Amino acid sequence: MSKGGIPGLGILAVPFVAMVIPGKASTGLVLPMLVVGDMFALLIWRKSVSVPDLLRALPWALLGVLAGWRLLGKIPDAYMSQVIATTVLLILVIQVWRKFLSSSKENTEGRNSIGKHIFPAFMGSLGGITTMLANAAGPVIGVYLLSLRLDKARFLGTSAWFFFIVNWIKVPFMVEQNMITRESLSTNLVMVPALLCGVGMGVLIARRMKQRTFEIAVIVLASAACLKLFFS
Repeated sequence: MSKGGIPGLGILAVPFVAMVIPGKASTGLVLPMLVVGDMFALLIWRKSVSVPDLLRALPWALLGVLAGWRLLGKIPDAYMSQVIATTVLLILVIQVWRKFLSSSKENTEGRNSIGKHIFPAFMGSLGGITTMLANAAGPVIGVYLLSLRLDKARFLGTSAWFFFIVNWIKVPFMVEQNMITRESLSTNLVMVPALLCGVGMGVLIARRMKQRTFEIAVIVLASAACLKLFFS
């Protein structure tokens, strides 16, 4: 459903899969499913992309993927999960303050001074690292896009393009790390029908959801996912 249009929901799968399958193997198992989901998300939302905002974060995300690849095997899974969750929760607190508590003038100034350069670099890099280590960049990119005040369609379209590009780039790195194997791909084939049902449900829900409800859902689901990741 996260690929269909309910952001923040996808990361909930990360700790649940890791409970059944060891850390690295679980990351490799999830990635092909994300790639398939990205294709369908792109078919639905591809025309609603905010290209400038995508391009501000994407190069930094690719650097983050490289950094995450180098870190694989050097950081314990549990420790990295806590780092990811803590960082995203702190960012969410800042975003809630910026959106709901500060004045519109302060928000505009914040985006012009910080959001245009530093924030995309930080969030793109963090997103690249977290997606490489744990397929956990959903809340990171969700917070970044939410800070841009995009409408729902452009939010989903920009997110779809971001993950379509980044997840394909991750594939050879995970094959090299033996995290994606013939056995894991066989398991993925069995899971495809459930994935397609989830995408369809996500599209139906997203198209009926009001903008403010959508934005609150991003924050609530990302927060819940991070708490689950922190305590898993």
